[in-house]
Amino acid sequence: MWEVVQVRQGVAYDCDVLVVGGGIVGLSTAHAITRAAPGTRVTVLEKEPGPALHQTGRNSGVIHSGIYYRPGSLKARYAVGGAAEMVKFCAEYGIAHAVTGKLIVATERDELPRLHALVQRGRENGIPVRELGTAQIAEYEPEVRGLAAIHVGTTGVCDFVGVARQLAEASGAEIRYGAQVVRIDRRPERGAAVRTADGDIVRARVLVNCAGLHCDEIARLAGDDPEARIVPFRGEYYGLARPELVRGLVYPVPDPAFPFLGVHLTRGVDGEVHIGPNAVPALAREGYDWGVVRPREAAATVAWPGSWHIARRHWRYGIGELRRSVSRGAFVEAVRRLLPAVTEEDLVPAPAGVRAQAVLRDGTLVDDFLIEQGPRTVHVLNAPSPAATASLPIGREVARRALDVLASV
Repeated sequence: MWEVVQVRQGVAYDCDVLVVGGGIVGLSTAHAITRAAPGTRVTVLEKEPGPALHQTGRNSGVIHSGIYYRPGSLKARYAVGGAAEMVKFCAEYGIAHAVTGKLIVATERDELPRLHALVQRGRENGIPVRELGTAQIAEYEPEVRGLAAIHVGTTGVCDFVGVARQLAEASGAEIRYGAQVVRIDRRPERGAAVRTADGDIVRARVLVNCAGLHCDEIARLAGDDPEARIVPFRGEYYGLARPELVRGLVYPVPDPAFPFLGVHLTRGVDGEVHIGPNAVPALAREGYDWGVVRPREAAATVAWPGSWHIARRHWRYGIGELRRSVSRGAFVEAVRRLLPAVTEEDLVPAPAGVRAQAVLRDGTLVDDFLIEQGPRTVHVLNAPSPAATASLPIGREVARRALDVLASV
């Protein structure tokens, strides 16, 4: 039995705020609530046996500078400030991290205008950027080849799983692992009663949805109907058998029509170099390889009109991504644009990740963080990269909204 912490209008509440999702955004939110309003009782429900086992723990570990994002957007504001804050947090708690800087490299002439546009965007976002010619690239990465590049000094890497664990420990929240939400009874006058798969019920005055890959499903369980749906994209990685070929972080110039950054090279805090990811449709929300198929989830993706609009709009891009998924040789071709010395034998399969991409009915890929409120609820409905980088300011924003809702009931 849970301790009853508050009774209002005859309802026994087990907590003031219930957070669904124990990834880095959910744990940052719990941490921010208890810091902003000491004494607020917070419970976090996470369906896995530990924190940060999906998007948080299955990425390249990059602390993004914010150079890619539209000035004034939540992504730009939170990534720029969040990067510095993340470095400070890691240093304070002894979490592995390094500010390495990164290169964004143009390998074709038609990429040069986009590279110059990134320089301008970086300056608009207050990010220091150094422009490099062909010969200067070797100062940073002797094995990398390109026509021109920019160096972004504020980019780094860290152990985001370690950050999530520290947030859980420092939050003072009650963290319940192995607690999968299967039903939500949300009433504006009474709060939310959440049932887990093992039959437990948790009653809260306010529900915060940070469920990542399942956030739209949780929103619908709560009786809210978000305009966006999650369409999962798997990102596949390789490790580099000769990590000495890469000193730091190397990225291609991104395609502005697609919100994925392309195959890039990342030296992590463990000294290993990861190559990837591509972006292919996943057949399950946690479909980390082609063998993981969940018919209900795949059918929901196919049934969403936005998925068909994406396919029509980006089929050429998609064919290239699928080719790199099934052919190591094709993957190597993409890598050689940046790193000519790499061979097929240098690529060692590494764990994949799945990006929770919110998609509107018309096929628009939601480009910014998306946070919506309903009666007694706050839903984080789009928080892909750079959400880990920006998790501390995102957590404060979600906490602010949750506390506003809490104060109004």
